[in-house]
Amino acid sequence: MDRPESSSSRSATRWFRLQTCFGLLCGLRRHDLRAARTWINTMYPESSLPGRYLKFVFWSLGQMWRHIPDTLAMTTFAAPVSRTPFWLTHANPLENHPWREHPDSRLPVRSHVVVIGAGFTGGSLAYHWGKHAPADPSRTMVVLDMGDAASGSSGRNEGLVVMGRYCHMVAATVRTHLADVRADLTADEREQLAKQFAVAYCRAAYRNGDLVEQTIRDEGFDCDYARQGWVQARDAEEQPSLAESVRLAQETGTIDWTSITPEEVRRRTGMQVTHNAGFSIAAASFHPAKWVFCLFGSALRSGRVELFSRTKVTRIERLGDTYRVHTSRGVIETEYVVNATESYTPLLHPQFHDRILPTQTQAASGCGGPDDIKPHVGISGTRAFFARHGDSILFGSDATRVPDGEAGVNQPSRFITAFVLGELRRYFGPSRVRVTNEWSGTVSYTPDEYPIVGVMDGHRQYIIAGMAGSGTAVSFNGGRCVVNRILGRTAEADDYPEEYFSPTRLLNPCQHAWPELDSQEKRQ
Repeated sequence: MDRPESSSSRSATRWFRLQTCFGLLCGLRRHDLRAARTWINTMYPESSLPGRYLKFVFWSLGQMWRHIPDTLAMTTFAAPVSRTPFWLTHANPLENHPWREHPDSRLPVRSHVVVIGAGFTGGSLAYHWGKHAPADPSRTMVVLDMGDAASGSSGRNEGLVVMGRYCHMVAATVRTHLADVRADLTADEREQLAKQFAVAYCRAAYRNGDLVEQTIRDEGFDCDYARQGWVQARDAEEQPSLAESVRLAQETGTIDWTSITPEEVRRRTGMQVTHNAGFSIAAASFHPAKWVFCLFGSALRSGRVELFSRTKVTRIERLGDTYRVHTSRGVIETEYVVNATESYTPLLHPQFHDRILPTQTQAASGCGGPDDIKPHVGISGTRAFFARHGDSILFGSDATRVPDGEAGVNQPSRFITAFVLGELRRYFGPSRVRVTNEWSGTVSYTPDEYPIVGVMDGHRQYIIAGMAGSGTAVSFNGGRCVVNRILGRTAEADDYPEEYFSPTRLLNPCQHAWPELDSQEKRQ
């Protein structure tokens, strides 16, 4: 039986507002304080430190006294609210694989390649290996995961196949980082290099999106795929930046990113805005866990890939040209290792501390919600995202760094859930929502918010990570390119050149082979 935490028939009286404020304050946890710091630094970057905190206090009081109570007066919560992600509420066909069906299974003592992680990236590596590796018993790939397939961030996200970050956004984050690692360049040269990084990223992401769609169509994968774009609202003060981002997209040919009018926003999403919004044309929605299950299903049928879940990797030991992968179930000797560990990377490889930054996001789902919200399209306000999947509504927010040891910890904040429900009301009007699921996950950011794809130790250990919450923009194409490198398929297009994507960019920037600046003639 459900116990409403706020009656859907109750108006937001003064007493109810007091109860809400008290409940929110009593429910604050350590992560709420971390998220508050992120909010302060993100929303008020131009203010002095005292000014930021003063503005945040007034904003918080307004949220707790007015906006959140008005929203919670039409919200009920299941008792208890499940922490199972929306995408994992149904049976996982790869649960406890292979032990559930074959309890006597044992890890192999040797494999040609060992992949650590069975999410988007691990599934992509397995799929491409199953398609292109030779039918040779000595050329197998073993995929290991400490949990089940898709149980990490790949099963806890928004459910979008994104093009990733648009060119202007990538250039901005890279430019900021270049000031620290490329002080030898002038400001104009860093600006040009940042644009080159952005274009390389976008071209790889566009191919990734097309490859995902082609694979789903060719394979007949059942993962609820629909390519109808992603709309991102922009407030009045963000309009100049939006116009500049569209101009740069046209200038560089990265024209997936454009601007649409409030009327077009309403038609595509049901969201009510008063200013132009950004629009990623080629983004798509899908069921992320089903996508992972489909990738592994194809790989396992090939006979070239083995999956072992609930098998934690504890360390990796290099012995000449081979590696020993130590796990909770035994040791595997291998010629290649590929780390598909994302936010867990610093726990396994301490040299990535402060270079791979575990970052918590969270989401919730439930029944009801606005009638006007459109399905099969990505929808983001300025501070939250929303989605309609059948009779369910999905919404979420946050991007706060957590300690390395908290990667993957499921610790959602009720304050953030309540805030995002208020954002839902802001864009779509009042509606009744019954919250049934609430969860968090961790993605990985790098200092320049740019991914790494390549060899991490100068030998045969690869990594694909640092995707800044845009894993579906990198994982499938990144997995393809790494598999091609291991198999020596040099004739295939490789969208992740070392000068841009190599991990040495983070691990040893002084020794990194940075790309040359394009000449003026080439830029024209």
